[in-house]
Formats: sequence, C-alpha cells, structure tokens
Amino acid sequence: MPLYDYICPANGIQAEVEHAMKTTVKTWGELCELAGLDPGGTPADSPVEKRINIAPGINTPTGDSTLKNQGFTKLVRRDKGVYENVTATGGESRYMKADDPSTMPHLNKKIKD
Repeated sequence: MPLYDYICPANGIQAEVEHAMKTTVKTWGELCELAGLDPGGTPADSPVEKRINIAPGINTPTGDSTLKNQGFTKLVRRDKGVYENVTATGGESRYMKADDPSTMPHLNKKIKD
C-alpha cells in the first residue's frame, strides 16, 4: 500500500499514513485513527489536507555539463536550420547547420556497446 502525507491546518501537525488508494481521509479524527495518533485538543472533525510529494529527481533540471558527462548531445535551435551543440566535445562543431553534414555531432563516438 502507498504512503500518504497529510497535514491538519488547525494544529499544523503532519502525519504519514499507509492506506489503500481508494481510501479517503478528510478529518483529523480519521487521520489519527489510521496513524495511531492521539487527537489531543484538536476537534476530530477538523479537515486535513493531503500533501503531494514529488520524488527526488523528477522535474529536476539537468545542466548541460551533466548531459555532456553522461554522453548525451543537446542541440538548441539558434536560427532556421542552425543549431548550437551545447554539449560539443573534442572536434565536434559548436554549430550544426542543416545543409552542412560536416557539422553533424559525432554520435557514433558517443554510442558505446
């Protein structure tokens, strides 16, 4: 079963609980029951909010140098038919022109079996 984080705005307490995806937790009382918490002075019918957690690395921008170190090629359009190879290595051309095959990135050198 998945883990969910909830927060109660009435008392500021955040709790992590495990429950089925079809289960909905709407009140502090329901959350306390699932998490095994003492409700304390907070009314059991106080609403709670589900927190959305994003896994690390998802939506984290990757810099050009990281892509270059991992062997990727990143082309950024600069003009019609002109692309900048921001991950150029060695003898690769910094700018690729659509009508000039000699400016193409050296993909065969980057692909390793």
